[in-house]
Amino acid sequence: MTLLAIILTLVLEQFRPLNATRFLYPALAALGRFFEGRFNDGKAHHGMIAWCVMVLPPVLLSALIHFLLYAIHPLAALLFNIALLYCTMGFRHSSHYFTRIHAALRAQDLQHARKLIGEWRGHLHDQSSSEEIVRLTLEKGIVGAHRQVFAIVVCFLLLPGPSGAVLYRMADFFNREWGARSDPEIGDFGAFARRAFAVIEWLPARITAMAFAIVGDFEDAAHCWRTQASSWPDRNEGILISAGAGALGVQVGQPVQESGEILDRPLLGAGDEAEVAYLQSFVGLVRRTLVLNVLALVFLSLSRLAA
Repeated sequence: MTLLAIILTLVLEQFRPLNATRFLYPALAALGRFFEGRFNDGKAHHGMIAWCVMVLPPVLLSALIHFLLYAIHPLAALLFNIALLYCTMGFRHSSHYFTRIHAALRAQDLQHARKLIGEWRGHLHDQSSSEEIVRLTLEKGIVGAHRQVFAIVVCFLLLPGPSGAVLYRMADFFNREWGARSDPEIGDFGAFARRAFAVIEWLPARITAMAFAIVGDFEDAAHCWRTQASSWPDRNEGILISAGAGALGVQVGQPVQESGEILDRPLLGAGDEAEVAYLQSFVGLVRRTLVLNVLALVFLSLSRLAA
């Protein structure tokens, strides 16, 4: 049932992608602002309470509904799982930026590519070179593919029903809403959301990085993961980006132009300087990683049937 739910969700999402930023995230953001307004006094423990109120009830409720539906009929539970996976997983949630930037760079429309990467990252990049845009696009693409698909698959397998997928998506969302905000008014309120997501992300990030290494250049991916990941501000992101770039054989990270200033960043990856062709190579890496995930699920399902 797990394998079938994931495959059917991926097929559905390819033919009918859900625009989560339009239909789901505004409602979550509104709820987040509501609870932040009532709990936020700048203290970390109040942020913990707000996070638990926002995240844990949907996780527990999804597991409960799954078990109740399964008791009625397994098909009902399967349809429920597909519905929640459809809301939480999908390449199309953020890949439209990647696709449009790739098309702009191939058409040598640097100005449009700068505008798109600026919208995607939330910073101005009106002075960025083509190479810088490719590096930033690869970094966002690697993390986005993991968080929109591969991490959801891992969490879906680990917890009952679709509760793992719900937990990951809710934790990711409130990490961005509360944990990653630089607004001084939030104080330590977002600290728990940041720590909780780092814990939840620990295992999925390493599984995805290992998958990148297996389907790409294993030696470079493992070397970059081991020697470079700790230099990135977010360790989990550092593992994903260094392993992904190493698997592709390309250099990312490094200083970039951002909002009229030079943002100093460490080198991640190995091999050649970033060129537009590596964006297509990344698409191939993601597809191979997805195939590897599906094959792993197939073997897991067969082992369960044989047991």
